[in-house]
Amino acid sequence: MNDQIIENPFKSFWMAGFECSDQLNFHGDRVDFLNITSHLTLIDEDYERLKKFNFYTVREGLRWSQIETEPYIYDFGILEKMLLAGQKHGIQQIWDICHFGFPADLTPLHPHFTMRFAALCEAFVSYYKSFGFELPLIVTPINEVSFMSWLGGDVAATSPYCRNNGWEVKYAYMRAYIAGVKVMREVDPTVRILTTEPLVSLSANLNATQEQITIAKEHHDLQYQSVDMLCGRICPELGGKPEYLDMLGFNYYYNNQWIVEPHQMLGWNDPVPHQNLRLLSSLLTEAHERYDRPILLSETSHPREDRPVWIKHISVEITKLIQKDIPIWGVCIYPIIDRPNWDNLDDWHNSGLWDMDPESGLDSRILHQPSAHALLECQELIAASLAPAKNQNYYLKTQESTLTKS
Repeated sequence: MNDQIIENPFKSFWMAGFECSDQLNFHGDRVDFLNITSHLTLIDEDYERLKKFNFYTVREGLRWSQIETEPYIYDFGILEKMLLAGQKHGIQQIWDICHFGFPADLTPLHPHFTMRFAALCEAFVSYYKSFGFELPLIVTPINEVSFMSWLGGDVAATSPYCRNNGWEVKYAYMRAYIAGVKVMREVDPTVRILTTEPLVSLSANLNATQEQITIAKEHHDLQYQSVDMLCGRICPELGGKPEYLDMLGFNYYYNNQWIVEPHQMLGWNDPVPHQNLRLLSSLLTEAHERYDRPILLSETSHPREDRPVWIKHISVEITKLIQKDIPIWGVCIYPIIDRPNWDNLDDWHNSGLWDMDPESGLDSRILHQPSAHALLECQELIAASLAPAKNQNYYLKTQESTLTKS
């Protein structure tokens, strides 16, 4: 038996995510959310605000479309500013290399996509190492492969603007993802990999036949395809390996559960819950048991007035995992600063801990007081649960289990 200890590298259990999308939207227009939200301008002030709410770990993004100015030519000037801001304020940064966006001359289906992505990964890790930071580099190579494969491969809402081609796009993304992990580990074997995939629940109608129940279960399991590729459980020709699974992040929002046919969203806070509605703790337990790795809630938030109710809801579910000694290593509020709709930049979601008022200027940061109050309460709740826990600093996993669990 080949056991391995996975150490918890995070400075804080509560994390903040800055929306860093730089993709082409439904209209074919480039968005750049680090500028739209003024985070690049206000990064020092943003980091100072975080510490008042016990956030010392953040998710940030490179913005591939902005860094690779020409094929294999990189401008890391903005990245340097961000790295130094993190060091100055004692903020640990998790880096998304591809958070939805890539250069305009590429798509996931382009023959050069994998080579260009792997080269960027190598250049980034080498550049990061030149700073001599003490903390390990934590990287998400490509964010939400499952979602982006659907968005760009099935419903033509972003590049490569395909329909009914989600599998080919997913396969291409994961080919690049695996190549990126391989080269990063060659440059620096201590690099930590954090996958970030949507966590969903798909189910059959209450009056469904056995065949419909089976089909719904198959649709539900499709959410694991990307991670299955990463560890080599499927499509071994891509080069996935069990050791490429490190920490598993899952992104979960209020609209992540639905009935397959006929399509029906399941409300998370209905007075009488739908019989098919599953607890978040149940879904995260399922994911952990499938892969035997530490897990994070790597994205979660809710728009508008239900924000504080949602924070309390997910916190109660997280305490259940801690009490069951399941290695849950963090919760990331994403976005921490409000953001607009990708396809309509005038439509702001009001989903952050801080709102923005574009009419007052893009440097506005308006604390949502009910959410702030709920967050501080829930931080105390989680801290009390973590105090007696045994599994929050390391996790002993069995290498062989990666290929045997299903």
